[in-house]
Amino acid sequence: MSAGTTDWVAWHDAYGDPASALGRRLRVVQDQIRRALPFQPPRPVRVLSMCAGRGADLIEVLSAYPGAGQVQARLVEQDPRNVAALSASARTAGLDLEIVEGDAAEPRVYEGAVPADLVLLCGVLGNISDADARFTIASLPQLCRTGATVVWTRSRRPPDLTPQVRRWFTESGFEETAFVAPEDVLFSVGSCRFLGRSQPLGARRFFAFTCSDREP
Repeated sequence: MSAGTTDWVAWHDAYGDPASALGRRLRVVQDQIRRALPFQPPRPVRVLSMCAGRGADLIEVLSAYPGAGQVQARLVEQDPRNVAALSASARTAGLDLEIVEGDAAEPRVYEGAVPADLVLLCGVLGNISDADARFTIASLPQLCRTGATVVWTRSRRPPDLTPQVRRWFTESGFEETAFVAPEDVLFSVGSCRFLGRSQPLGARRFFAFTCSDREP
């Protein structure tokens, strides 16, 4: 992640506090990732993480996943400090992940890694315009294999866009499999299964970060 003056390294520190909203959201996201990964993968499982940050959501799950050797994951992150932390975490966990220092909004960074079986869209939809959120969701068939799972996050801070986000997923060929929205915090985590057909990668950028700080 890289936009404006937001310190995306400091932003991730809250993940280390299990009582924080980000720490709690992390555990919900990890649970959805576990549910999406097949217990005994019959073939390589492709995973994409857009704006991967330090990768705690995926790395901590794969560290205990019996089929981790079958996972082909590409994690895209623009902040070089987070990329360094992400790379170190992957090495410590003994995971062979493809880590790309690049702009997750550019379709070309996903060439050779799509269609994917699991796409992580966490910490994105609350930091881009509503129009870009809609376009990004509509563009996900470019990244997804039929049957793929997308895990996404978005704050419910007013004005709450999550009802519209959920409709946009349905309109784009997805079936909702989970929507977790605890009453005592503002974060929400959704999971959807793609029922449509994969589309070729386009040339238009998916989004632009606005640093609106609507996550979590």
